[in-house]
Amino acid sequence: MPNTTIEISKEYLHFAAAHFTLFSATERENLHGHNFQVTLDADAPMQDDGLTFDYNILKKAVKQLCDDLDEQVLMPTRSPYLEIDEQDDYTYIVFNGERIPFLQRDLTLLPIRNITVEELAQYLLAKLLEREDIKALAIDHMLLRCASGEGQWASAKWSATG
Repeated sequence: MPNTTIEISKEYLHFAAAHFTLFSATERENLHGHNFQVTLDADAPMQDDGLTFDYNILKKAVKQLCDDLDEQVLMPTRSPYLEIDEQDDYTYIVFNGERIPFLQRDLTLLPIRNITVEELAQYLLAKLLEREDIKALAIDHMLLRCASGEGQWASAKWSATG
């Protein structure tokens, strides 16, 4: 059967989050926010019934990932430039001598090196690929795109063939 690309680009696939990009051990952006947008393309063979797969599974999964990050301050746990210190209800991010406090409820720590669209695209795609309901779909390729603003996208790719 021929392959078809399902393109999922819904207005509701977004999250608002604060972050700062790290440029070096001594330079970072000021804390600021973005309205991040996420899209997903999935290639799969068309079945005899004219469907590729139930792509509502993908829409719901991407929506949940966006909801998990929405209205949060995002910080990387794998940056060589940050230290993370949790005390009581606060998490302190230590950068170049600065000790920046955050309420734990407002902070999401991500296992990535920097909060950039490049890292977020890779992270979100990896989270999708961990899900059993998505592993069960006959998808050959996926392309997840993440934007921090109009015209500023990063993409992460996955292929079943490696």
